Amino acid sequence: MKKLHALVLGGTGATGQELVNLLLENSNFNKVSVFARRSINIKHEKLITHKIDFSKLEDYKQLVIGDIFFSALGTTRKDAGSKKNQYLVDYTYQYEFAKMASVNGVNLYSLVSSVGANEKSYFFYPKIKGALENAIMNLDFKKIQIFQPPSLIRQPNLIRHGEQISIAILNRLNNIGILKSFKPLLVHDLAAKMITESLSKTSKDICIYKPKDIYI
Repeated sequence: MKKLHALVLGGTGATGQELVNLLLENSNFNKVSVFARRSINIKHEKLITHKIDFSKLEDYKQLVIGDIFFSALGTTRKDAGSKKNQYLVDYTYQYEFAKMASVNGVNLYSLVSSVGANEKSYFFYPKIKGALENAIMNLDFKKIQIFQPPSLIRQPNLIRHGEQISIAILNRLNNIGILKSFKPLLVHDLAAKMITESLSKTSKDICIYKPKDIYI
């Protein structure tokens, strides 16, 4: 089997870190290129890190070449500081990288979206996630895989206080049979599922994975 070159956008975030670690361990991949604003604290013979100035994305077009593009970039309005800045991260930057990957002949695009993504939503976050999904599906990839996970359980050093509260509430509801489709998911399990599916022989051009499709 041909050894693959994985590209990862958002490799310093919770899911992105898990993706990078698992890709480096996976013998199907002989190269992992990460595009991030800051350096990754990992040294590995397979790993190439590209520090990105997101205001100059076209400068990196010639680097977006490989077999599978994993996009795990994301933020919150609180961390971004405004809706405008969140839109840049959750839509613009991801779409522009996807477009470059498509033009450069990357075969498969794997996206971390969100449960409830819907371009027609009244709520800002699911609305931009839905808009990104629709835009990606119009690009010229051989295969597109979109993952819509529920609340994610991050590594202990990355989890936010608000997330701890929401995860605890959901777990209690799940235990009594309520909102089982929103059962919190480990970022490790999401990353593992994304890699497994990227290597699968599915014949579908576009696959959308709901929470029930992601649980391992």
